[in-house]
Parts: sequence; structure tokens; C-alpha cells
Amino acid sequence: MENNVKIVLLCGGRFAFPALQLLAFEKFLYAVAIGKGSDNIVDALENECANNQIKFNHFPNKSKMKNMKDWINEIKPDYIFSISFPFLIPDDVLAYGTKKFINFHPGPLPQYRGVMPIFDVLKNQEKQTAICAHFMNSNFDEGNIIFNDPVNINEAETYGSLTVKLSNRIAQVTLNMANMLQYANSIPSIIQDEELAYYYEKPTLSDTYINWKKMDADEIVALIHACNPWNGGADTTFLGQPAKIVDAKIINKPHHNIFPGTIVSIIDENEIHIATSDNLHISATIIQTQEGIQTVKQLHTKLNLINLAFN
Repeated sequence: MENNVKIVLLCGGRFAFPALQLLAFEKFLYAVAIGKGSDNIVDALENECANNQIKFNHFPNKSKMKNMKDWINEIKPDYIFSISFPFLIPDDVLAYGTKKFINFHPGPLPQYRGVMPIFDVLKNQEKQTAICAHFMNSNFDEGNIIFNDPVNINEAETYGSLTVKLSNRIAQVTLNMANMLQYANSIPSIIQDEELAYYYEKPTLSDTYINWKKMDADEIVALIHACNPWNGGADTTFLGQPAKIVDAKIINKPHHNIFPGTIVSIIDENEIHIATSDNLHISATIIQTQEGIQTVKQLHTKLNLINLAFN
């Protein structure tokens, strides 16, 4: 520990745990602080830190953030890393040192600022995302960029699978960053291009709702993947009640101008084909209704699904 730079990791929960474990294994981790978090996660993290002689603190709300300055000044780390930490770092804390605070954003900057870039890149059908290491300032996601580390998005990627992929990749990225700080003579610091910048707000129902009349098959499937599992699927209406489609893929087969959202066929009792506005089908196998998450077969035993429609 004496020979390595001393790093504090500010985190928001499980997404940061692979990075936390790797930094601890490589003897860079000096202290950990968590923001919002369930009691069991906070307790487990505190116990793990105590067992490994790593300093720990908990900042569960903005009021408690007032104590961060004194804590940082007391423990005197070399650098402070942030992964999904939920609160803006106050100016008086940032004053601890220029270029000592580094955030790892799970999306390319400046194009994907915001709290849920994983949802946004999937909904927008991007083929690639990134982990962006950037210095922190008084605004979310606006500090100078150190680097964007590209990550490919698979065709059937969901919010859940991409989250796991990025969580694992971010561990290696933070270790690379720690080694850069340990050995490099200088660190890149690139001003973000505001002409390329866009800030995505946290998704609301209007962002997660399938518009059958306007959205094509690609857009619908991308939205379904972007909502699985965090939103329980993409929102829709079925038989006048709220519903969600959890899983889907595109079927490249014309349906001859059937009204979008209509169930046109059932395959082996396990799969429904739904007409889309671009004259194609999507296939769905799992639906969530007010009765719970159900397979197509379970729904079909209660209802004759043919010609029923989502809207």
C-alpha cells in the first residue's frame, strides 16, 4: 500500500463491486464510500472493508454529503474514483485537489450524458458504447475527458446483459487508470465538445412505452431490450390494462398491412407474432400483465390470443 497511489472509491452499489475487488486485490484501494444503497449492501460492504483494513463511509443522502469534505481531508487520499455515485460532489470537496476526482461513466461522452446511458444507447440502437474516464467538476458528466474505452453491443443485448458486461469492463478500466496515475508522466485532459453533447434525463413512462402506430420493428425490439430487466419490459396496453413485453425479436416476414400491435399467429403455443407498422412481425415469448409475468403458453390457456391486440 505504501508504494501505490491511495485511491478512494465512491460508489452507488453492486455495479462498482468488480472494480472495488480488483483495486483492492492490486493494493490501490485505500477507502470506500457508498451513496444510496440497501441496508444489506451497505452492511456487507462495511464489513468487508473492516476485514481488509480499508476505510469506509456512508453518504446516504445530500445532507450527509456535507461530511465528505472533512472525511477526505482526514484520510488524505491521492485520488478519488467515482462509479455510479448518486450525488454531485460539492465544490468544497472538489477543492481538495485539481484533477484528483475521476468518474467512470458507463456511456460515451459527451454524447450520452445522464443517469442511465445503458438504457439510452440500447434504445437508440447503437452498435457500440463506451466507458468514459473523465475528471469531475461541479456538473454531472461535464469534466474533461481522459479517454473513452469502447465496448461493442451485441445484437440481442439487454439492459441486464450490457450492465454486467460494463461492470466487468469498468473494473479493468479503473485498474488501468490507477496504473496510469502511478506511472505516467502526464494524463490526457480533453475539453468536451459541447456541440456533440446531449444530456438524457431519467426515463419516464413516455420513454418506455411502445407506440405501435409509429415505431418500427427495430425500434420496438430495441426498446424491449433496453427495458429488460430494470423496467420489467417495455410498457404497452393489453385488453385495456397495463402490460409489458419482456422478450422479443424481429421476424422478417410481411403481414400484409394488418393493424400494428395485432397478434397474427401463435407458434407452437410458445411464441406470438405481432404486426408492426413497417409491415413486419416481432416475436414475443414472455408478457407481464397485472396477473404477473407469464409465458405465451400460460396466457393462451386463458385467452384465444389470435387477433387480440396490444395498443
